[in-house]
Amino acid sequence: MKKDILKIIEVDKTEYGILINALNEFRNKLIREEQDTELVDEFLLKVLDAPENKRYVDREGRLGAR
Repeated sequence: MKKDILKIIEVDKTEYGILINALNEFRNKLIREEQDTELVDEFLLKVLDAPENKRYVDREGRLGAR
């Protein structure tokens, strides 16, 4: 039985934008080449629907959650 590997990454607003843009550009490339986009579509939606974990850095430089 094969187990799926779950990886969690933290990205800031800029990195999130890059990720969405890259997936969308890749999807557009597949469309131009008349290839199936189903996997990219599913992943793009998963990234767009991912929950936010808001964090902040206080005045002393400590990372916290809100």
